[in-house]
Amino acid sequence: MTKETKPKDGYIFDYISGQEIKATPEEIEAVQVFSKILVEDYDYPKELIQTRPQFRVKAKPSDTSKPYPVDIAVFNDKSKNDDNIWIIIECKKKNRKDGRGQLENYLTFSKAQLGVWFNGNEKLFLKKIEKDGKVLFEEIPNIPIHGQRIEDIGKFKRKDLKPAYNLKSIFRTMRNFLAGNVVGATRDEVLAQQLINVIFCKIYDEKYTRPDDIINFRAGVDEKPEDIKNRILEIFDLVKKKYQDVMDSSDKIMLDAKSLSYVVGELQLFSLTDAERDAVGDAFEVFIDHALKGGQGQFFTPRNVVKMTIDMLDPTTEDLIIDPACGSGGFIIECLRHLWNKVEEEGIKYKWPDNEIEIEKQKVAIDKIRGIDKDYFLGKVCKAYMAILGDGRGGIFCENSLDLPTNWSTKTREKIQLGTFSIVVTNPPFGKKINVEGEKLLSQYDIGYKWKKNKKEGTWEKGKLKDKEAPQYLFIERCIHLLKPGGKMGIVLPDGIFGNDQLGYIRNIISDNCQIVAVVDVPKETFMPHTSTKTSILFVKKLDKIATKDYPVFMAVAEKCGHDRRGNVLEEEDLSGVAPIFKTWLKENNVTF
Repeated sequence: MTKETKPKDGYIFDYISGQEIKATPEEIEAVQVFSKILVEDYDYPKELIQTRPQFRVKAKPSDTSKPYPVDIAVFNDKSKNDDNIWIIIECKKKNRKDGRGQLENYLTFSKAQLGVWFNGNEKLFLKKIEKDGKVLFEEIPNIPIHGQRIEDIGKFKRKDLKPAYNLKSIFRTMRNFLAGNVVGATRDEVLAQQLINVIFCKIYDEKYTRPDDIINFRAGVDEKPEDIKNRILEIFDLVKKKYQDVMDSSDKIMLDAKSLSYVVGELQLFSLTDAERDAVGDAFEVFIDHALKGGQGQFFTPRNVVKMTIDMLDPTTEDLIIDPACGSGGFIIECLRHLWNKVEEEGIKYKWPDNEIEIEKQKVAIDKIRGIDKDYFLGKVCKAYMAILGDGRGGIFCENSLDLPTNWSTKTREKIQLGTFSIVVTNPPFGKKINVEGEKLLSQYDIGYKWKKNKKEGTWEKGKLKDKEAPQYLFIERCIHLLKPGGKMGIVLPDGIFGNDQLGYIRNIISDNCQIVAVVDVPKETFMPHTSTKTSILFVKKLDKIATKDYPVFMAVAEKCGHDRRGNVLEEEDLSGVAPIFKTWLKENNVTF
């Protein structure tokens, strides 16, 4: 099968066998997802996994045939027979109780020792125990990674943790488990706060555990949930002491012991600090979703969009960077990683000692990164996440970016002044239901006034102050205010700004102040399933004066964004290829950016 080969309509290629199979919801949302998890996250080779043809088990001891097909079977060796089956995974769309009953039947009449039930939304791990002629079952925190024994679950050295490639699926199953099992905390925003506290414990443990030591953030097979909870609470106390300016002394982990053990079991074998995607961002996408943030126009920017934008801006350690609508910190965290890579490259070039590289990385985080968000909780999460990754939390402020700067706190004004930033990168909140009002606030902006087009002259004439305005329009001008001459910006905007005739005055305000360098059209699926708003990313460079000559503009259309309308990850990805093409275009057209 070549990469160019496509399955016929209504079919997909099975991840393990490569066979063409019907694209049923069960296959797309569960079987294929967990098959990939087994290979990418648990390190099981494909040759030890069977999906097609399906392995079959007996329905009862007296059966001579094997009537029940298993969705995924994992074996101890390549012969894949009844004697060496190791794990059975069932992915039927049933509830947890029915899923467990079916899984126990399959385990009873096979020689498999472990079972997993997964339907795309919920997950269950079982260990089979044969004692005194009886078959018993025990829930366990997870299954072993390839080459590990059952009793080794949870006994990971820090150096053995690996990046998670399927965090969204992990967080989705955790959210559904917690929503169904946690007493008194069923709202997503409450569960999100709890999960974030646990995530910070996880990241803290990764940071402060030596490579050859066993991690403390763990849940073993034979451990009591109460013992696991006590160990995590001890870590949380350390988190609060270490980051007193971020965490409140009143912050608590309120999850019951069983629920906390479940979350720890799901996360323990992964390194979140080395994760492919932003762990905090993914958690929020799953836990908060449209119900909490959609009404405020705040949708979390997919990591591949963030990375493409940062790669095109290509910040250096000399840049002063701000996101004036930073949320949980997706853009500024990626900026920080980008800058740290440059510090490491420079350190290698000049043969700096490791401790000097780390000092320089911390200095960059403190001196070069700024963020503002008016949502207290999101701002707090962004500060805490930056603190745990390597500091820079002192540059994050809870303010209304669109307000008069004189209304910001003294600390904010000390660190953030208009006209001083060399890079602005943001995805501002957009929506008709969150209008900005107030004469003093709107009068700061040309966009805050009514504009009328003179049809004879083809020009726009400024009129009276508006009563209200959508924030995404005002944010464009605020970002321009923040930039110094020669500074550059990457901003996510709804497509109406680029093509709506009535918004021509906004395009004029942009072009009067900036050189338009690039526009990247991203697919409608980019922000799905949270919103279907079609967007593009605009890249500009602030000018000293209005450009009088025509100049080239880089235009790109990305047809794939790495996920479908439901948010399911796809192999197709156009966005990662945009930045290299853009850099080549800059050289060929002698454009400075």
